[in-house]
Amino acid sequence: MSMTKIFDVAGSALNAQMVRMNLSASNLANATTAASKPEDAFKAKRAVFRTMLDEQTTNSNSKYGGGVRVDKIIDDQALAPRIHEPSHPQADKDGYVYKSNVNEVTETIEMMAAARSFQSNVEVVSTARELMLKTIDMIKG
Repeated sequence: MSMTKIFDVAGSALNAQMVRMNLSASNLANATTAASKPEDAFKAKRAVFRTMLDEQTTNSNSKYGGGVRVDKIIDDQALAPRIHEPSHPQADKDGYVYKSNVNEVTETIEMMAAARSFQSNVEVVSTARELMLKTIDMIKG
C-alpha cells in the first residue's frame, strides 16, 4: 500500500465520522421538538457506512485499497413517544403530542464513539506523516 493511500483511507474515515458527529448534533438539537401526528415527529438520523473494497479503490500500482464512505442516511424507526398535553399548541384533537424519538443518552454515546474514531484516524495520519518524514531524512542521507 502506498503512503498516499494511507491518507486516502484515513481521510475517508475522518469524513464518515464527521457526518456521524453532525447527525448526532442535529438529533440532539431536535430532541425536544413535537408534532401533532406521529409521522410528522422528528426521527433521529443514522449514517449507514459502506466499506470501499479493493476493486472500488485500487489503481494499477496498488494491490490493496480500502476506506469507508457514508452509503446513506436513514431515519431511526423507533416509535415517537405520545404524550398527553392538551395545552400544547401542537396537541391533536385528543390532546396528544408526539415527541421526537431521539434518545439523548444514545446520541451522547454516538458522539463519543465518533470522536474516538475520528481521533484514532487523526493518529493514523500523524503517524504516516512522521514515517514519511523519517523516510525522506533517511534518503537524504
